[in-house]
Order: sequence, then C-alpha cells, then structure tokens
Amino acid sequence: MNLSVSRFSTVVILIVVAALSRIVPHPFNFTPIGAIALFGAAQFNRKLFAFMIPAAAMLLSDAVIGNPSLPTYLSFALIAVFGLVYLKKVTVSRLFVSSLVASISFFLITNFFVWFGGSMYPQTAQGLIACYTAGLAFYQQTLFGNLFLNTIMGDLFYTSLLFGSFYQINKIAFKPTVA
Repeated sequence: MNLSVSRFSTVVILIVVAALSRIVPHPFNFTPIGAIALFGAAQFNRKLFAFMIPAAAMLLSDAVIGNPSLPTYLSFALIAVFGLVYLKKVTVSRLFVSSLVASISFFLITNFFVWFGGSMYPQTAQGLIACYTAGLAFYQQTLFGNLFLNTIMGDLFYTSLLFGSFYQINKIAFKPTVA
C-alpha cells in the first residue's frame, strides 16, 4: 500500500465529509469552517493543498447551500495560515488554542466586513466598535444557545472530530506489521 496516497486520500475524505456536514440541519453557526482550515493546514505536506483542497470542499458545500461569502473565505484562509504556523506540532493544547483563535478570527473578520462594506455604521473607529458591539449583541441566547458560543463549540467539536478521526484511522490503517 502506498502510504502517502492513503494518507492524502484520508485527509481529503475527512475534509469533504466535514464540509458536506454544512448542508445537513445544524444549530446556527455550529459549522466545521475553522476546523477544516486548521486540519488541512496541519495535515497536508504540500502547503498549497492546505488551501486548495479545503477551499474546494467549502465551495462544494457552498454550491449546495448557495451562500458563498468573501469574508468567510478570507477568514478561512487566515485561519489556515495560522494553522500552518502554529500546528507544525499537533498537541491537544495547540488544537484547543487554534480552535479558539479560529472562532475569534472568524467573528472579527466577518464583522469587520459588515462595517467596512456596509452603510449601517460610520467608517470610523467608533463605527467599527459599534459594529463589533452590535455583533456581540447579535450573539444573544437563541433556541440553540449563544451563537458565538455555537461558533466556538462548533470549531472545538469539528477540530476534535477531524483530528481525532485521523489519529484513530492512522493508528488502525497504518499500523506497522510484525514480520
């Protein structure tokens, strides 16, 4: 068995399945976006694949959902860059921190674009603060819980699921044989 092909295929399949999970009903903001970016960044040997394959999987799910968003893809790319730097060594504590960074980055970037590209807030520092404040207010309690908490919990859940699944698959599928 060609280990590199199998490992590559495993990473791609996990990313595609995670991206497609966006099309099934789920609590608002409980998505794998940050986790996919981090997982791709940590697992692909060719760093170009760390961006291309997760982005292609996101585009596939967005084609079904019908909601592609430049701020989402920008935050996705920046999360991947962070993952490339921070997850050179994958540990539980690094995964936890990177997952939190992904959630916070997503909030900051997407709300920045609401301010920058919109007319709801003045294009001043005070307008930006008002936009972020309103963004936090938007994350009030809902039927499923706090929406910002949903983002954090979604990133933590999917990060754990992707990295944990990959770890278990590696342990089983690529186990050294005894001669």
